[in-house]
Amino acid sequence: MLLWLFERLAAVWPDSAWADRLPAFEKITLRASLAAVVSFMLAMFLGPRLIEWLRRRFREPIKCDSARLCELHRPKEATPTMGGLFLVAGLVGGVLLLADLRNAYMHAALVVTAGLAAVGAVDDLTKLRGTGKGLSARKKLLGQAAVATAAAVIVYHRHAALPAALDLRIPLVQLDFPLGAFFLPLAVLVIVGASNAVNLADGLDGLAGGCLLFAVAGMTVVAYAGGHAELAEYLNLIGIPGSGELTVLSGGMIGGLLGFLWFNCHPAQVFMGDTGSLPLGGLLGLLAVVTRQELLLVLVGGVFVAEAASVMLQVGSYKWRRRRVFLCAPLHHHFQFLGWPESRIVVRFWIASALCAILGLVSLKWNVHEERPVSPESFSAVAKSVCPAGSRTRESSGKVPNSHEFGYEP
Repeated sequence: MLLWLFERLAAVWPDSAWADRLPAFEKITLRASLAAVVSFMLAMFLGPRLIEWLRRRFREPIKCDSARLCELHRPKEATPTMGGLFLVAGLVGGVLLLADLRNAYMHAALVVTAGLAAVGAVDDLTKLRGTGKGLSARKKLLGQAAVATAAAVIVYHRHAALPAALDLRIPLVQLDFPLGAFFLPLAVLVIVGASNAVNLADGLDGLAGGCLLFAVAGMTVVAYAGGHAELAEYLNLIGIPGSGELTVLSGGMIGGLLGFLWFNCHPAQVFMGDTGSLPLGGLLGLLAVVTRQELLLVLVGGVFVAEAASVMLQVGSYKWRRRRVFLCAPLHHHFQFLGWPESRIVVRFWIASALCAILGLVSLKWNVHEERPVSPESFSAVAKSVCPAGSRTRESSGKVPNSHEFGYEP
């Protein structure tokens, strides 16, 4: 919204201070940083007020099949839940204020955010107001799939016009498999899968939020590089014009998560609930879908993959062999049953998440072949290609170059 406003003011008054500020404000990194600050401040402002409101209405009941797990979580009983409301509100506020809302990928992100937050809120309210455990698995998956399909269609129409944008990229070996229309079911699977994986990890104070920070940070680098012509070519990524704008979305996610963790750190004042975990996980999956790095997400979000895999292994083993692989699933409960303190589990999972994000980024460099040192002549040629003659540059106009000239930004 502010970008549009700056552009309108610069068009009306081209010699005003607004026109001087526009090139700097068009910088994606600047707007992403501001989105993080705005989202954090909104979460900090709304947090105490919403927590007090939730405390009077929606307190988390302890419902589980394990008597030992219920006993371990007894101190958490009656803690307010649905804290994802102010997290998502901060995220949406930062994005609406600072993102380029003409970008089709931002439309898909808003669909995922609003749609999965609504599904999560219905699930949370069903748990709180009834005797059951929320929506049935079928209804919940149908709601998630419907939202993911709508977002996938938006991305598909944008990607279909781009070369190789519908290919599945295999990291490290750099093999591409054209998907065509099969992109749609894969995109739905990734968005829904990431949404549920983050939801499963939301079982201890600060666990899901902290791990998400590292995973989102890793995928943010991929999104920015994929939308930047030179970086995409250097890292051998599939160039996705406009994907760099998702960096602003990631900034809003990081700011909102930091604001939420302020109240969710042990002992938690509020829980995220499905209202927050479902949309945030879905957005993480969307980042991978847009950048065509679905398989890289398996590494970057390794903690969430391990959490989801532990549940599938536990359920499958018990159904087929009547034996349990873990003391309790998801994985973080297994370590609780081993006697680890909650704070130790959370911090070690954060460390594992940070390492997964680092390894994911390292894998991007695996197939980069360094060229000989750049000569002054070739460096000059690159500079001219980045800032062609006639473009507005610091030297020629006294202003910062337009960030859209450095990559694929529309």
